Amino acid sequence: MKLNYKEFGEGDQSLIIIHGLFGSLDNWLTLAKGFAKNQRVFLIDQRNHGRSPHSDDFTYEAMAGDVKEFIIDHNLNKVSLLGHSMGGKTAMLFACTYPELVDKLVIVDIGPKYYPPHHKTIIDALTNIDLQNLKSRSEADKIMVESIQDFGIRQFLLKNLTRNEDKQFAWKINLPVIVKNIDSVGEGLNSNLKYNGSTQFIRGDRSDYILDEDVDAIQTQFPNAQLVTIQGAGHWVHAEQPEALFNTITNFFNE
Repeated sequence: MKLNYKEFGEGDQSLIIIHGLFGSLDNWLTLAKGFAKNQRVFLIDQRNHGRSPHSDDFTYEAMAGDVKEFIIDHNLNKVSLLGHSMGGKTAMLFACTYPELVDKLVIVDIGPKYYPPHHKTIIDALTNIDLQNLKSRSEADKIMVESIQDFGIRQFLLKNLTRNEDKQFAWKINLPVIVKNIDSVGEGLNSNLKYNGSTQFIRGDRSDYILDEDVDAIQTQFPNAQLVTIQGAGHWVHAEQPEALFNTITNFFNE
């Protein structure tokens, strides 16, 4: 699959940034431009997200395959991978499957373990919007506020709203396929898989995605991993503490 992407910077070193569920490459624009001062940076939209093609095949194997195809198409050698949440799972599987293509691996606020389905509130909020009769984004926001009180999360989700060729509102994301496969989004990385390269796991101190008791399992599959906790951040580390996240990752790249 040919993924939609944006490219910044230049140089021999390359970094691919992979967003999470319901996100898009635009979520990482500011940080990408910062990283691009020292390397070539690619932001990609994962399948069924952003402006990338839609597909009924929505598995981590397929998404990792998309990354490999992207690397081949752009004649890249070893790349660093930075993945957040679902994008982190994609990056983990890719690194374990194609370690020869990976220089450094950064995983933001997700572990290799299984996560029970926990997106029902978001899915309900999105599916409750009648796109055919929707008049404005503000109307969509008023509908969503009944399920999601957090303004920042609503604005993040509403970035997926666009207009089609008929000027009607439509979702950029492939919402039906995501809903159908939502249980598999939380699936764990096969415990037999391992990546021995240099790895950094980052978590927000207010997030429960990576717990202290998860560290041993992480280090079993990623023996050369370090874990860094960003203060004042929840799951959306890149939005809540962008400067601290940028500095943490930059220091890791410079080691």
